[in-house]
Amino acid sequence: MDGENPFGSVSQASPCSSVTFFSASLCIFMEHFSELTTLAAPAGVWKRAAERLKPSAPIKFHISSRTDAGVHALANAAHLDIQRAPGKAPFSSQQLVQGLNHHLRPEPIRTYIYRLLLGCAHHSQIPVFEQDLCWAPAGGPLDVAAMREAAQFLLGTHDFSSFRSLHAEAAAQSPVRTLQQLQLQPAPGFLQQHYLHSGLEFWEVKVKSRSFLYRQVRRMVGALVAVGQGRLAPAQLRELLELRDPHAFPPHAMAPAAGLFLQRVEYSPKDLASPPAEEKLCGLS
Repeated sequence: MDGENPFGSVSQASPCSSVTFFSASLCIFMEHFSELTTLAAPAGVWKRAAERLKPSAPIKFHISSRTDAGVHALANAAHLDIQRAPGKAPFSSQQLVQGLNHHLRPEPIRTYIYRLLLGCAHHSQIPVFEQDLCWAPAGGPLDVAAMREAAQFLLGTHDFSSFRSLHAEAAAQSPVRTLQQLQLQPAPGFLQQHYLHSGLEFWEVKVKSRSFLYRQVRRMVGALVAVGQGRLAPAQLRELLELRDPHAFPPHAMAPAAGLFLQRVEYSPKDLASPPAEEKLCGLS
């Protein structure tokens, strides 16, 4: 879905009415649109935030699906329509992002994991149950110790310009982010009993922060893998960070999307509380 607008498009005014709508399809579990800080927020919280955009008709959220009790879901999507009063222009996608986020602060803490598969001499060795659910870097074993050393340079608060996308919309974001956790650890595979003696190893890169830049996680993982392959030294990753230049990022080093999972979104009780009645939407009313 790279390059697509996850918020849908603004429809034209109805021929029998001057009312305009913003139709938004909100795709949960998409790293590259993480600037919308609350994709995994409970529906009730979303509804309260959307109602503060002063729609002229009640807002309904439509969730794409539900599961039976005990069944897991790693992704879902929701849809909403915001109807504005006659004479008011439809929201742009950026206005909607800013407006909803304004009423959903502070940002929750997100944990992503990126799944790596080691020991594959050829992509045909990737188990069928793991197809499109991990990345098996070519080139032999990875130097995990060097990757862990390099990961320490990324922890904390930094200008992550070198790890941001060249996408035009990404340039408008502040590049400063705080990584609370960046950890490389062994992990089980899905249905691992079917290939337990194959010599394959699964590892996870776990990353935790309140917000990420567009494709930041995939770029960080790709750079760490380059360190593990010996194509970058740990100190060179620190130098790349200090350059603060997205053009300095090594070509073709970004990790593919398939291995990335949004694992958890953590809300404190105050995050879920309704915003104060006197709070005003910044310039969107």
